[in-house]
Amino acid sequence: MKNSTIFLMAIFVLACSNKNKEAVTNEHQHEQTETAAEPQKPKSPRMAAMAMAGGNHIHIDYSAPSVRGRQIFGGLVAYDEIWVTGAHSATNISFDKDVMIGATQIPAGKYGFFTIPGKEKWTLIFNKQWDMHLADLYQQSEDILRMEVSPEVLPAPIEMLTYAVETPNDRTAVIAMSWDNIRISFEVKNR
Repeated sequence: MKNSTIFLMAIFVLACSNKNKEAVTNEHQHEQTETAAEPQKPKSPRMAAMAMAGGNHIHIDYSAPSVRGRQIFGGLVAYDEIWVTGAHSATNISFDKDVMIGATQIPAGKYGFFTIPGKEKWTLIFNKQWDMHLADLYQQSEDILRMEVSPEVLPAPIEMLTYAVETPNDRTAVIAMSWDNIRISFEVKNR
């Protein structure tokens, strides 16, 4: 009887030992799975471009897609259709003070920035509505400015869509968007 009790205790200890090894192995495998499933970086991250021009803070908030081997203009971005000039949410531009763009006075505030790309000319649009997904809620009646610009062909392609606010002097800023082989820009004058 004493031998059978020792034998049963040995089996019990061995069984418990194996369960602990399985638990440790499963826990280790679970940790490896969590490490392997690291969150992926967005393909079109949110970005910002900003500058001070004569005490006027100009701020651009946009999503920056990359070319990733795709045809951009006339492909991913259709000609002659409204575009958020970025990805996902509409690009927005804000001014701390009133500005002039072309012959139009723009009051201080935040605006949706849209474009209609064309082969020869682009239409730039400032819209009162800035908080929208793509151009789903875009209404032309909310435009405060539409103007045409000629796109520049870049000498070398730009992989990720990029905005810049250049400040040649205190009165003037130049806002530029570059992507793939195209750059568009326009001048903003402080009031």
